[in-house]
Amino acid sequence: MTTTLRPAGSEVRHDDGRRSRPYDICVNSRRVGGIQLATDARFGPTAGRIEALGVDAPDRHRGRATVAALAAEEVLRGWGCRQIELTVPADAEAAVRLSAALGYTERSRIMARALTRPGGLPDGSGDRPMSEAEYPVWLAAAVTERIRADTAQGMARERAERTEPAEHDALLPEGAATPGQVLRVLAHEGVDVGTLWLALRLPGQPGGYVMDMQVAPEHRGEGHGRSLMLVAEREALAAGRASLALNVHPDNAPALGLYRSLGYRTTAYRMWKPIL
Repeated sequence: MTTTLRPAGSEVRHDDGRRSRPYDICVNSRRVGGIQLATDARFGPTAGRIEALGVDAPDRHRGRATVAALAAEEVLRGWGCRQIELTVPADAEAAVRLSAALGYTERSRIMARALTRPGGLPDGSGDRPMSEAEYPVWLAAAVTERIRADTAQGMARERAERTEPAEHDALLPEGAATPGQVLRVLAHEGVDVGTLWLALRLPGQPGGYVMDMQVAPEHRGEGHGRSLMLVAEREALAAGRASLALNVHPDNAPALGLYRSLGYRTTAYRMWKPIL
């Protein structure tokens, strides 16, 4: 029997340049599931995404999903994509195993926890709102770091240099005073040691989301990351948010250890592979 993909709708071209199309997964022309393919809105037309893949219950465990995923690579290669991404829920164990078997590796993971009353900051530590004078310096550093991270993941530098400032401007149109966004500075013994950017409302997120957390290099390893997370939890709870989530890279062992010690658990994996 032959498993193939058959278009299930017209290709959609979006205003931001993204393209997408649904396909039926078919065995000898019989529909057994579906898959949704798209290019990535941030990375542009050279990055494809499998946005959804499902096989009907009677046809599972027969390799249909594997063949469909491989066929999707060919479709996206034909679109000009050079890498492919997907997000897998952490509790979807079969999908996690399939992704690994097909050569996908973890790019980052989402971690989250339900919030309870946060602990207090250590003696000598305190936080304050980021001032208007501090905001431009922080913004320039944050954008520079995001450009570095994007280009390391394969985004063209020219695109990264357009995308990151535009995204920050869209999320923070009023700077540090933007409603629904929290920017705080952490100090210890009178010295500024770190910053926090917390989004209280973000599309697709049920709770608060840590957008950026930085500890000054000369003060890392002193427990200030934990203090910043306590500030984030306090601010999220004060705004009526019941949970907090964040994105972390798998090679950032200190951050992973910190989040796990605070009770955060992985909820989804962001996977990718080149398809040159």
